[in-house]
Amino acid sequence: MRVGVVTKEWPPEVYGGAGVHVEHLVAALRGLDPAPDIDVHCFGGPRSPGSPGADATGHAVPAGLQSANGALQAVGIDVEIAAALAGADLVHSHTWYANHAGQLAQLVHGSAHVVTAHSLEPRRPWKADQLGGGYRLSSWVERTAYLAADAVIAVSRGMKADVLEVYPELDPAKVLVVGNGVDAQAYRPVEDPDVVRSLGVDPDRPYALFVGRITRQKGLMHLLAAADQLPPEAGVVLCAGAPDTPAERQQFADGVAALQSRRTGVVWIEEMVPREQLVPLITGATVFVVPSVYEPLGIVNLEAAACGTAVVASAVGGIPEVVADGRTGLLVPYTEDDPAAFAAGLAARMTELLADPARAAEMGRAGRERVLAEFGWPAIAQQTLQVYEQVLANRS
Repeated sequence: MRVGVVTKEWPPEVYGGAGVHVEHLVAALRGLDPAPDIDVHCFGGPRSPGSPGADATGHAVPAGLQSANGALQAVGIDVEIAAALAGADLVHSHTWYANHAGQLAQLVHGSAHVVTAHSLEPRRPWKADQLGGGYRLSSWVERTAYLAADAVIAVSRGMKADVLEVYPELDPAKVLVVGNGVDAQAYRPVEDPDVVRSLGVDPDRPYALFVGRITRQKGLMHLLAAADQLPPEAGVVLCAGAPDTPAERQQFADGVAALQSRRTGVVWIEEMVPREQLVPLITGATVFVVPSVYEPLGIVNLEAAACGTAVVASAVGGIPEVVADGRTGLLVPYTEDDPAAFAAGLAARMTELLADPARAAEMGRAGRERVLAEFGWPAIAQQTLQVYEQVLANRS
């Protein structure tokens, strides 16, 4: 079986959960016995031999689209990728950026096409501010690809429900659930106060930690409002970068500066933290906070649990399938109509655990045990391969 995997993100340019998913899924698929023949096609141009990500074919923006809208650039890359997919039995695309390549290969080469639903464009209307008319194009690409796909893999049961609600024309039998995973060896408890201190964080002060992109989806402004309500002795660490727009970065920067003017222990780390530093930072946190307003699953929840850290998260999307409320963390109801109540709920749940580190530690231990039992990549790769086999059998 020859499989073409298409993704926008690939090392060294991985900045979101979808990129993490693809990187680890491909490695796990290649580790199966027998393993499918996997060809990875990614955005970002060719990788140098021996460099991270050199085991993929990188595609740059076509010369004639260098100054075009970002969505048009993505479609241009997809056309080139589709041409390179000749001979693939099946194409597996991740995010709308890559979906068009999969659909074109399906049309031109007759390849089977499997889509993994990491998020849905209609569930992220704020992207219209980021992409302008490109948002209409991205929404069209996603819709047409999903409706034509041989199968859609949802990363959670909540995501499956979302897919069928947004695209009711889809045959529910074609929407299959295969969860996200986490590398429990790479993400494990590592106590290293010196590393934490090197990042500007006081390891002796209980702190709440956020890790993610600066985008409305992640609920960062709600988190800043909640942080204002935490006990004064609590620290707040924000590993937040890769903003959707300059305006969103500025809004967040202004909010952080205002918070820092009112309380101590607020640290903003904007650059991407290498994993060897990030893992001790997660391990050292009393609580890991995920205030997302939309989240199909959220790999960061798994990464925090794998590091043995309790999670406080919004009860949206697939998060309740990962964070066992009261056992591995605490969930907070989210309603768009009452942001003040959501911020107060986040603050209350974080305060509970910051004030009771023994309870937080026990939740962290339970979280790691659950990760080891349910969220390993080899099992997820095997389930994905079964989807491939089922799709190809249905077409024969």
